[in-house]
Amino acid sequence: AVETLKTFEKKDSRVKSAAATNLSFLYYLENELAQAADYADLAVNSDRYNPAALTNKGNTVFANGDYEKAAEFYKEALRNDSSCTEALYNLGLSYKKLNRIDEALDCFLKLHAILRNNAQVLHQIANIYEVMEDPNQAIDWLMQLISVVPTDPRVLSKLGKLYDNEGDKSQAFHYYYESYRHFPSNIEVIEWLGAYYID
Repeated sequence: AVETLKTFEKKDSRVKSAAATNLSFLYYLENELAQAADYADLAVNSDRYNPAALTNKGNTVFANGDYEKAAEFYKEALRNDSSCTEALYNLGLSYKKLNRIDEALDCFLKLHAILRNNAQVLHQIANIYEVMEDPNQAIDWLMQLISVVPTDPRVLSKLGKLYDNEGDKSQAFHYYYESYRHFPSNIEVIEWLGAYYID
């Protein structure tokens, strides 16, 4: 794939930008961040309005820990294409890293309006409500999430933990037991169930 894409580097700016965007993403997936950043720069320089190129550039900056700068690239990608869901998702992640929780929640709620049953988006919203110490909202969003991925043991155990914190032992048992059924090797879940049976 890399060899094929490199043959397009000498073409006109649109084709060059598209090829460089894909090369940047491939190098990013291989965790070769320097190469990914170089091709992201080439893609952006070839076509400043390419939202995928701007998102890739944001990803390389994000991977290096500069979340503020990454957020700027994601916002620019969204200005060029307001339907760029990857940029919106990553902007939400950047805001989470910067502890700008309300702005992160806003991004993920906008995404939820576009991608109604996306498990990752539902998980992020539930997680943000947990960070905001609003367990009822977190539980509501996790319930939506298990309607999409009903056999995810981590989501089920998270629900068990939230219900346990709220003092609802029977609901906590139900979700911990379901988590155990799908993944019987989680020590924390086994410990909780053991303590529950002792009680």
